[in-house]
Amino acid sequence: MFVVALIIVVLVLFLLWSTTKPKNYPPGPSWKPFLGSLQILKDYSKKYGSQHLALHELSKKWNSEILGLKLGHEYVICVEGRDYIKEVLTSELYDQRPTNFFVKLRTLGTFKGITCSEGPLWVEQRSFAVRHLRNIGVGKSLMDLKIHEEVENMLRAIETQKEVQISKLLPFAIINILWSLLASNRIESDQFEQNQLLNIIGKRSKAFDTSGGILSHFPWIRHILPEKSGYALIKNLNKELKEFLLEMINNHHSNWTKDKNDDFVYTFITEMKKQNGKTTSFTDEQLLLVCLDFFIGGFTTTSNTLDYFFLLMMLHQDIQKKVQENLDASFSRGQRIEYQDRHKVPYIEAVIKESQRFRNISPMIGPRRNTRETKIGGYTIPKDTTILINLHPSFTSTEIWGDPETFRPERFLDSNGELIFYPDFIPFGLGKRKCLGDTFARGCLFIFATEVLRNYTILPVDKDNLPSTEPVPGLLLSPRPYYTKFVKRF
Repeated sequence: MFVVALIIVVLVLFLLWSTTKPKNYPPGPSWKPFLGSLQILKDYSKKYGSQHLALHELSKKWNSEILGLKLGHEYVICVEGRDYIKEVLTSELYDQRPTNFFVKLRTLGTFKGITCSEGPLWVEQRSFAVRHLRNIGVGKSLMDLKIHEEVENMLRAIETQKEVQISKLLPFAIINILWSLLASNRIESDQFEQNQLLNIIGKRSKAFDTSGGILSHFPWIRHILPEKSGYALIKNLNKELKEFLLEMINNHHSNWTKDKNDDFVYTFITEMKKQNGKTTSFTDEQLLLVCLDFFIGGFTTTSNTLDYFFLLMMLHQDIQKKVQENLDASFSRGQRIEYQDRHKVPYIEAVIKESQRFRNISPMIGPRRNTRETKIGGYTIPKDTTILINLHPSFTSTEIWGDPETFRPERFLDSNGELIFYPDFIPFGLGKRKCLGDTFARGCLFIFATEVLRNYTILPVDKDNLPSTEPVPGLLLSPRPYYTKFVKRF
């Protein structure tokens, strides 16, 4: 009898503990035993169509730009608004990543690549990557050359099709630009078809949300529902990618010599050799995970952004025509357009920025974690809280943009036609964890946009049945599948 009573007391105490918020915690929905706020977040996500919209609506309901939640056993807050977003993104207090199960799936014990690492490992690996990406051509004429090669390949593919689904061509083009800089070669189409890498990565981006989904909060569920929880998908992706990347790394080891420094993998191997047996973060395991970071994060955001850009050009023929007039006036027909030429055509830069704002494919920046108790906006944030950053309200604010639901590139230009900087517009983030590939992405966006539009006019297949710009929700947003006609201008 005593044991039963003790169990009941312990259970009651646990239920009270699991539903009681820490002192001075940010406002938000009440917590249920075991689930916390998961059910209300799920309900709002279903009602409004995606997690970032759900979090914004919850923030409005509790009248706070700092929303306090508990997802499973995890403390989670979501911040929106320029000041709080800037504070989180630029403060060293929030430079760490969450340590949940979803993140652990991307790592190999102490080796965590760049995206999921923190502390000295992150500092060392990120600084090495930034330095050597620049050395191998990112942001330079070599990068432009690689981009042009893949643009030309894509245009040749377009020539063979009457109706084009550009979303099928862009990922292959973008990953090959990146791969030629990282590993000195292209990935042939049959390799993608054989192991369905792009298909698996696409499914992954749609199957999870920024907080990692149910797998993050209840990792044990993978044993019961491996398919529905997304665990089988992640395991399959990791397996296929690691086999693919290990083959490439082993080939580089076989061909490595001291004077080879023309791609990122060779420079990493050279750094490994310099360590001469010392304990170091420069290992094959770490190289594998860094390549995994580049592979997963390096092309999906860029290809999805371009996918939306071309959709918006098809839907706004007047803006597309103005872009083409700008290009015709600024460049001769045979002249190769380089990334450094962007200052000549600020209107086109404005169109690209407006497409990123209007349909931002990454409305929530990668989550952070605090390693000690902190304060944001006067609220107390317990140690090891997961912090989500919601850009969507800033990108769609009536106070900032006036008419945010209108696609209007001129908002990024002043009266002299020069670009305007908006502190709230940060598609690549801020601070030390700002997107590592922002220069690569900007170069791809500019050259793909200009070279395609000066050669082709993009028209709808059925002008009476135009595709929607509403996104497919997920870890990254993407347009719903659509077809277009590419009509040669000359």
